[in-house]
This record gives sequence, structure tokens and C-alpha cells, in this order.
Amino acid sequence: MACLLEAPLRISVLSEVTATSRHYVDRLFDPDPQKVLQGVIDMKNAVIGNNKQKANLIVLGAVPRLLYLLQQSSSSLELRTECAVVLGSLAMGTENNIKSLVDCHIIPALLQGLLCPDLIFIEACLRCLRTVFISPVTPVQLLYTDSTVIPHLMSLLSRSQRTQEYITQIFSHCCKTPEHQTVLFNHGAIQNIAPLLISPSYKVRMQALKCFSVLAYENTQVSMTLVNVLVDGELLSQVFVRMMQRDQPIEMQLTAAKCLTYMCRAGAIRTDDSCIVLKLDHDLKHAHELRQAAFKLYASLGSNDEDIRKKITETENMMDRIVSGLSESSIKVRLAAVRCLHSLSRSVQQLRTSFHDHAVWKPLMKLLQNAPDEVLVMASSTLCNLLLEFSPSKEPILESGVIELLCSLTQSDSPALRVNGIWALMNMAFQADQKVKVEIVRCLGTEQLFRLLSDPDTNVLMKTLGLLRNLLSTRPHIDQIMSSHGKQIMQAVTLILEAEHNIEVKEQTLCILANIADGNSAKELIMTNDDMLQKIKYYMGHSNVKLQLAATFCISNLIWNEEDGSQERQDKLREMGFVDILHKLSQASDPNLSDRAKTAMQQYLA
Repeated sequence: MACLLEAPLRISVLSEVTATSRHYVDRLFDPDPQKVLQGVIDMKNAVIGNNKQKANLIVLGAVPRLLYLLQQSSSSLELRTECAVVLGSLAMGTENNIKSLVDCHIIPALLQGLLCPDLIFIEACLRCLRTVFISPVTPVQLLYTDSTVIPHLMSLLSRSQRTQEYITQIFSHCCKTPEHQTVLFNHGAIQNIAPLLISPSYKVRMQALKCFSVLAYENTQVSMTLVNVLVDGELLSQVFVRMMQRDQPIEMQLTAAKCLTYMCRAGAIRTDDSCIVLKLDHDLKHAHELRQAAFKLYASLGSNDEDIRKKITETENMMDRIVSGLSESSIKVRLAAVRCLHSLSRSVQQLRTSFHDHAVWKPLMKLLQNAPDEVLVMASSTLCNLLLEFSPSKEPILESGVIELLCSLTQSDSPALRVNGIWALMNMAFQADQKVKVEIVRCLGTEQLFRLLSDPDTNVLMKTLGLLRNLLSTRPHIDQIMSSHGKQIMQAVTLILEAEHNIEVKEQTLCILANIADGNSAKELIMTNDDMLQKIKYYMGHSNVKLQLAATFCISNLIWNEEDGSQERQDKLREMGFVDILHKLSQASDPNLSDRAKTAMQQYLA
């Protein structure tokens, strides 16, 4: 079976393929077995740490040939082992490499290789399998396709420390659902893995501990079984307590604490148990402080650097850890976790990938239901980013009934929460369909909308104007909303234009007026309001170019030739002196203002 990459990558890589790369692949087909073996060894040395070379060799078809040699009984054991090593090295490249390897059916080939009695070959196959399975692009279900695989892996645990490390790591990464937990449990995972907790190898102990944490997660059956397990005469819970001591590495402390926490939640250990009260009171407090510090550090590192954000989200299990941090018992940890999430949410790429893949919006919405204000502020800031138009999370968040929650935030005593509530609604209304816009207006209510338009906090006012501007876009939407709330909206616009506000507020308000002027029926609310027309005239002659430009947009929309009633509107505005003003503005030094005025003037000439 041919092994191909996606066409764009294949073309770009092929353009850089060297004669050397082809030579490595050609040597795999040599009739002399010794030359083939030497060719594989040379290939192994060439691909170490060289992603470009790995991609070249994959494109040139090295993978199918390596798998063929690995599976041939006529191949020497040394050759088969070296093939497994090279495949493992190729798997350590990019995610595209992993996809190519999986497409070439590397997993069943390596699993078949585990039936060989030779330990060195088994370890090479397991090392490669481990690398493939810990990649997020590998379907973990491939481990469970053949019912004989799990029991065979259990039987290999006793072979060496390497088999123990690799197999437990595979299990901990491939245990994603209650069904996976059940399969591993039924095949003796607890009895087989428990002794590894006292292995002389730290890597083995750590991977075994991670296995127990994923097995016990929200699983009463596993937790109830764990509580009675003895490891070298010591209860498993005591082993976990020992692993939480401060002289142990931080990763071990946190994972052991996680195991005990899951057992407590399942009712397997009483919360007042002596082994829990002392250790979880002190060590978990220490663990919480460590997690809080870690999340804060990641938040700081990723706040302004896209590359660092990418590295954080690509770190093994990092997104899962951040998401689980949102439901921690410690408020400080929850706050630090959501701060980290907010930092990462500034990335368009992460919103489209990691945030979507991990359904981050679900725990975030849960957090917003009941949290202290400081957590609410950070969580609602993050939600604002998830509601941006290009975020795939926007649709499911909308369907979850978020509008009511956000409208309630706008009534908060905290200016920061009012800003975030209205900001999120503003993002939600951007290019939204009419149903969503109507629901926002209905839920927010006219009174609250205009209360926000007179908010003493300028940020709240600006975001409310932004919401109104997004609501009043697309002609049918403009006409529909203005037919229901036109009188109040025009009153609010009048008040803002007459009050003492900064340039940005006035500009945003004039832009809203320009949107209203773009409606079919809504524009009559301006044309029949001579006081408003005088205000537009005033701002067309203002000293600030931004305000002049926004006001000119209003007039341009009112006199546009292609719309019904344009001649009557043009006549009225000519009588009011707008043509003279447009003529003057067409000679303005600012090119944008000059162009806009000339475009408007052309409507009179057409």
C-alpha cells in the first residue's frame, strides 16, 4: 500500500528531496541482506533530529519498505530491530509524520512484532508504539481493535523495566473512556501495574502512577478495588500518600494527590480518613500552590507570544490539566487556570484547534454559573474570545443558553463584569443571524440597553455602542430592530451626541447612525428628524476628521441613488445645505474624507 502525504506538503517536500535521500531508500531494495542492514543503520543515523530528512524519506516511500522488512520472517532479527528503531525515529517528527505512519498500518505491524520472543526487538517495537500512541493525532481505539492485544501487553510487563515503562505509558494515554477503563480493569491492570509503583526506576513508577490516575478517574469500580490493594504488604493508599511527600518530584506529588482525590470522590476513602486528612490538608495545599504557580507562569509566558502559546498547548496533556484546573477545589488554582486559558485564548490558531478539540467552553460555562467576582472577570474575558466570529466554539456556546448569563453580567456592580458581559454580546452579535440578534435585544431589554448607554464607565459605553452597531447591520435586521425600538435608539443617539463624550464615543455613535441610514425603512427615522439632521451637519463641519468621515457616511447612505425615495431625500438635504458641505469636504486634505464626499456628490450627478 502506497504511503502518501497530503498533496501540498508532498509537493513542497519533493522539491527539496536530495539525491542522498533517494539513495537511502534505494538501498532498502538491495538484494544483499547485509547491504540492506547497513542501509537501515545509515538511515537511522541520518534521521536523528532531522525532521526535513524524515519527511523526505516518508515521501519517497521508505515506510512501506521498512514495515515489509520488519514483518518478514526471512529478515534477520537485527534488521527487524533496526527497522523498528528507524520507524520510531520517524514517529518523533511532526504530526504529519505520525499520520503517514498510521495510514501505512504501522500499529498492527508493530503489535504483530510483539509476538516475537526476542526482548530487544519487543522493546524497539514498544518504544515506537509508545511514540505513535502518545501523539494526539493517533486514534487510541486502534489499541482495542484486536481483543488479544491488551492481555498480551499485560503479559509483557514482567519482561523488563523498558517494557514496563512503555506499556504503562501506552495504557495511560489510551485510556480515554469508561469503556477503555473497563477493558484494562478486566484484564488485570490493577494487579499487574500495582507492583510497578515500587520499581527502582522512577520512569516506571511515574508511568504506573499515571495509569492509576486515569483508571480511577470518575470510576467507582476501580476506586473501590484500589482501596484494598496491597503493594509489598502496604495499602495502595499509603503508597500514594508516601509519593506525595515533599521530597518526591512535583509531578509525582501531584499525580499521587490526583489518585487519592479520585478515590475520595468515588467514596472509596472517607474524607476524614487519617491518611487523607493530614496529607491532603498539607500536601494538597502545597500541590495547589504549585499548580497555581505553574498556571500563572504559563499565563505570563503566553500572554504576548504566539510561538510560546503553541508550545504550551502542544505540551503533553497540558490542555487537559488546564481544563481540570477550572474545577479545582482551590479558588486560587481555578483563578490561575482560567487566567492561563485567557492568555492562550488570544491566539486565533488555538481557538480554532486546541480550544475546540478539548471543548473548553463547557467547563468555562460551568465556572461562570457560580464563582467569585475575580474568577468571573477572567472567565468572562476568556468567553469573549471564544465568541469571536472565527471561533468554532461560538455555535455550541450560543446553543447552551449563554445570552441570559451574559445579560445578567451587564447588571453587575463590577464595571469589569459589565464590560465583559456587553463585550461578549457584542462579539456574539457580529454577523449573527436575525434570530440571535432579536434574542439579545429581548433578553437584555430596552431599559437595560439604555442604562448601559449612560454608564459612567467609558469602556461599558463603548462596548454597548459596539453591540448596537453589530445589531444594526444587514438591512432586514436594521429595519426589524428599528421598527421595534427605533424611538428609544434615536433618543439614545441624540443624548450621546449632545453630551460631553470623547471622540471615540461620538465616532461610534455616528457609525450607528450611518448603519440606521442604510436601512430601507429605518432611514426615515433620520429624515423625519430635523434635529438629528442638524447634528449630522454639525459633525460634518467638526474639526476632527474621524467625526467628519462618520457623519458623511450617514449622508451618503441617505442619498444613495439606487434606493426608493432617494430623489426626495436628496432634495430635502440639498435645501438644508448638505450639498455645499459635501462640495467643501471633497476638497479636504484628508484623502478618505475627500473620497467619501466625492462619492456622495456623485449621487446627485447620477
